Amino acid sequence: MENENYEKAINLITSQEKFHICLGLERILKVLELLGNPQEKLNIIHVAGTNGKGSTCAILSKILTCAGYKTGLYTSPHILEYTERIKINQKNISKNDFADLITEIAILAKINGIYLTEFELLTAAAYKYFADKETDICVIETGLGGRLDATSAISKNILSIITSISLDHVDRLGDTIEKIAYEKAGIIKNNYPVLISSSNQGFETVKNIAQQKNSKVLTPTKSVELSFENQKNYALYNNTKYEFNLLGLWQKENLELVFEVVNYLNQTGYEISQTAIKKALKEVNWVCRMQYIPKFNLLIDGTHNPDGARVLRQSLDYYFPDAKRVWIYGSLKTKDYKKVMSTLFRQEDEIYFYNFEYPNSVPFKTLKEHMPKGLPINMRELEYLITENKKSLIIISGSFYMIGQILNSSNIFQNIAELVNIY
Repeated sequence: MENENYEKAINLITSQEKFHICLGLERILKVLELLGNPQEKLNIIHVAGTNGKGSTCAILSKILTCAGYKTGLYTSPHILEYTERIKINQKNISKNDFADLITEIAILAKINGIYLTEFELLTAAAYKYFADKETDICVIETGLGGRLDATSAISKNILSIITSISLDHVDRLGDTIEKIAYEKAGIIKNNYPVLISSSNQGFETVKNIAQQKNSKVLTPTKSVELSFENQKNYALYNNTKYEFNLLGLWQKENLELVFEVVNYLNQTGYEISQTAIKKALKEVNWVCRMQYIPKFNLLIDGTHNPDGARVLRQSLDYYFPDAKRVWIYGSLKTKDYKKVMSTLFRQEDEIYFYNFEYPNSVPFKTLKEHMPKGLPINMRELEYLITENKKSLIIISGSFYMIGQILNSSNIFQNIAELVNIY
């Protein structure tokens, strides 16, 4: 019965048109009001940005959980199951709870003539779930932009965080850094602080908007240094060395933001010890983001925009400088896949394009036209490539939708999915 109700809930969600984006707060506010405005009962840290926001959310929620707080986490997209998006203390919402919430909200919206997009329906479910479970604090990642994103249907928060800003979703958010920063800065609430790195490309725009909202601008006061020693990753902050489970040079900026949040929380009534921080950084997991599986010499990363590709390339050069690289790549048409490929791939790399079945996916023939070295392969060959691999570093990268389809497609990949703690 659990799976049956869950499948019905998934059908309700997907009937809301996965790729239909309808920015605006009118619909979500109406349905949240009918639900008793659960979002206003929550203590929220709200995170926006082009790259790094998911990792930042994962690290923060892990630290807060280790510090003893009942911590809600809402992120997107999921890799295999929708339940991955809504967590308390790192544990996915149960399929039963998920199905009950989605069904209740979908019926309520329909009765009242409110059309909810997929993301609005999920966001309403997350806010109600976190309120019903009486969480102490919630870390909420925006879906697209910020100003008109469904997660912004809140009147207050503990603080806003804006991670790295670069060009992405230009059709929706604008074609300049300033326009995109303006949309991201829309999560800032009147009289509540915002945290952003002073080196962020959108810093001046965000600062100006914060001033208009009488919101204090916080910036990281100390730097983080990363090191990779004896196959272990470390972060040095304020003369303290932490073992850190997430690879990626871009985590330096994310960690600087996280440490500043911790400092701020400790000054405003929360208690987060060094013991909690050390435990969290050693154990934190963020699936399919520069995630390395030694058993298969396989790395999975959902890089899908040029700036993400740039830092992924830098990180590969740092962590795996001498490895032969074999790429399995796929993209959506809405992404700048030409620039991503030109950034990621080297002349000596071996490249395969994965033709995944999804709306807006780029056919391998199109990818091949822009990357003459590319070769289409089928799933059987892909399995052989991974299971017989001895020396090459295999990198699955591009669309998260592609990654999810690969990991859910056969026994070998389901085994990998278990290794990366997706299930």
